[in-house]
Amino acid sequence: MQKDTTKVPFTGYQKIVVLILALTQFTVILDFMVMSPLGDLLMKSMNLHPAQFGVAVSAYAFSAGASGLLTAGFADRFDRKKLLTFFYSGFILGTIFCGLAHTYPLLVMARIFTGLFGGVIASISMAIVTDLFDIHHRGRVMGFLMMGFGASQVLGVPISLFFANRWGWWMPFLLVAGFAMLVMILIQVKLKPVNKHLQMQKDRSPFAHLLKTFINKEYRMGYTCTALVSIGGFLMMPFGSAFAVNNLGLTNEQLPLLFMVSGITALIILPFVGKLADRIDKARLFAMGSLWMITIALIYTRLSITPLWVVVAWNVLLMIGILGRSIPANALVSAVPQMEDRGAFMSINSSLQQIAGGVAAMVAGLIVVQKDKYSPLEHYDMVGYLMTGLTMISVWMIFRVSEMIKARMQMQKA
Repeated sequence: MQKDTTKVPFTGYQKIVVLILALTQFTVILDFMVMSPLGDLLMKSMNLHPAQFGVAVSAYAFSAGASGLLTAGFADRFDRKKLLTFFYSGFILGTIFCGLAHTYPLLVMARIFTGLFGGVIASISMAIVTDLFDIHHRGRVMGFLMMGFGASQVLGVPISLFFANRWGWWMPFLLVAGFAMLVMILIQVKLKPVNKHLQMQKDRSPFAHLLKTFINKEYRMGYTCTALVSIGGFLMMPFGSAFAVNNLGLTNEQLPLLFMVSGITALIILPFVGKLADRIDKARLFAMGSLWMITIALIYTRLSITPLWVVVAWNVLLMIGILGRSIPANALVSAVPQMEDRGAFMSINSSLQQIAGGVAAMVAGLIVVQKDKYSPLEHYDMVGYLMTGLTMISVWMIFRVSEMIKARMQMQKA
């Protein structure tokens, strides 16, 4: 039965919704992701040590997490289009502030402001997806939405690094803000109100709704699973470009090619993984992707000076593992909440995801050591070992969530 539903095509409006959400994800992910490839430039231009850079990265994540928790109680009380418009507008303004910040304290404050708005957008998008697409189609939808991640590496990151290498690290943020303004116009013109969930609200206050959603036992399993997947997957990311430059011997001019090839791989693999997630058991697919990612990461983090083409190959293999676990994980967790709780659940879930990423960045910053701004990073392999342990735990949690969802579906059929 599940196999037949994957053949049902999206309607014209559903395709427009996927495009809009993919473009919003592209800008938000690029704003967040570009901090990693800009890491070496930022650390050298501002004379930052790894712990300081870890704080700059985690500032966005922690503020995004706090914002999601604060807005979770209200997330199901408004038209989701209006929520998306409000938070996306704040994200655009914050990204402009990042481009205008030329000192470390101002940059950290700008990242905090951007995170307050940008961190909620993913949860709003996920709530829209769960409202408009059934569980049998969400693997494909997640695959297309995650193409924002691949597109950010194919187009966004290389172009950003091109301008950053010539005009300064701040230029990419202004470019992201400019493109996001165009996406905002598309949201206003093409996206219809998403408000069916408003008819199902029964809680008398936002706090009661938040508390009910937070303490739900089944929901807590989803939260825990998301946090583990996020912190395990994000540990290596903040210092990826610094490791490539200072340990593997790449130049800043070679980084755009590295990210571009990885992004092209993502764009090719994403639709395939999305369809696969709708056809086979999502938990098993997650486990296979996790084992693949662990194997590649443990080898990669121990490399020294390496030819460019070898580094590119390793990054492609690593990307396959990352995508092989993220899409089925997101699709599974999206099935955890009931319709009347989706906005609050996604807000809390997104908050924990952001906070977990912030914790990962700070922990990685404390583990990684650099004697001076031109010396190799030390202890990056320890980050790989920690990632391995957390990923193995997340595999166990994903299987628990999968069994819970299967049991619920069986009860509904009965």
